[in-house]
Amino acid sequence: MFSLGIRKVVVISLVGGIFLLGNAWFVVNWLQENGLIGWADGLKSTYLTPTAITIIVILMVLLVRPRGESAKLIQRCPVCEHTIIGKKHYCSDCGSKI
Repeated sequence: MFSLGIRKVVVISLVGGIFLLGNAWFVVNWLQENGLIGWADGLKSTYLTPTAITIIVILMVLLVRPRGESAKLIQRCPVCEHTIIGKKHYCSDCGSKI
């Protein structure tokens, strides 16, 4: 399982790679020489619309940490949904283990 940081790096790398493929001068010249410039422009216009970029950015912000990765400062009790601040191991309301 990848950590949150690794997943964000992968998404940013993929988006950057597609931008590089469609916009970098030397890559565009190479694509033009090989007849692939139409394919790159189609890829950019299809997958990198402003809406797609906005959705990618919002998903990166909303990605949650995988369970058990690291303790957060603010947690919720799995039994009574009480907010617990700090690295406590038991809920002060219901006494269940966190």
